[in-house]
Amino acid sequence: MKKLIYTISFLFVGAATFATQPIELGDVQWNRKLSNAQALSKTTGKAILILFQEVPGCSTCRNYGQQVLQHPLIVETIETHFVPLAIYNNKQGADAQTLQYFKEPAWNNPVVRIVDDSRRDIIPRISGNYSALGLVQGMIQAIDLQNKVVPQYLILLEEELRADLTGTQQVHFSMYCFWTGEGALGAIDGVIDTKPGFMDSREVVTVSYDPLKISLTELTQKAKKQNVANHVYINQADQKKEAAQVVGQNAVSHQKSFRPDREPKYYLSKTPYRFLPMTRTQRTRANALIGKGQKIDHILSRQQKELYQTIIKRKDINWPDTIGQDFRQSWQSITTIIP
Repeated sequence: MKKLIYTISFLFVGAATFATQPIELGDVQWNRKLSNAQALSKTTGKAILILFQEVPGCSTCRNYGQQVLQHPLIVETIETHFVPLAIYNNKQGADAQTLQYFKEPAWNNPVVRIVDDSRRDIIPRISGNYSALGLVQGMIQAIDLQNKVVPQYLILLEEELRADLTGTQQVHFSMYCFWTGEGALGAIDGVIDTKPGFMDSREVVTVSYDPLKISLTELTQKAKKQNVANHVYINQADQKKEAAQVVGQNAVSHQKSFRPDREPKYYLSKTPYRFLPMTRTQRTRANALIGKGQKIDHILSRQQKELYQTIIKRKDINWPDTIGQDFRQSWQSITTIIP
């Protein structure tokens, strides 16, 4: 048991552990010498992810450390699939030599390069993009170009981050049972989140989806095929027309007031997975998979799976329900619960 607690405590490091690390570096445990990173790269076969960062830095550098490099799944990906290397772009000595080798500007905002053990770029350098999405897309591209399997949790994270950036759209489907409907709709590729509830005295599921990945027509067709589109509630005139071409004019209405159900993600909520921090899209897919009697391990990260094992073993801990909670906040709360 002591070994288990130590492992989880190490994996889910709290803010206090990083008190001595500059805020610009986030929660990633970085190497600080290029030669060491190259040696690790050759030994492990992992690419080197280099962060060129101003430390101490401006607000852009601090925000990158807090908003991007403290995201638990991003931190895990960097430390698991790459050799992390931080180079200060406002220091002399070895940092300045590495900066000069890669011809990176000094006193610059964050730049990320992913290189092989011979220092050759695997993907184009990430510069001017200080979003979590930019880094996640770069890591996915690098993993793929190395002919390695991109973890499913990272793919789902990219979908969610991209949809958040470009904008999601909503549609409300009515069906005979919103628990069944939420499970069916949550399995559709392009659906980011689902919420069961009531509208116009009907059971409905509110679907947030990425219109760049799936059109309203395709989404409605898939919903109708699974018998979870008895009625469609939507506001825009052009979208009403689009939905009516699938379900018929009489089955489309203007959106009414929505009242959420008390048991969102019903299938997930009946398992210990309700205590496990997940992103919105992970949770949506997990609920759909569990509703079909399928396992969800393949959409979880290694640390999430290890945390779940602790959750089901430590019945003495009063774990909080994370359904509907912000992923990063619920993840952070775990560090205050685990001894």
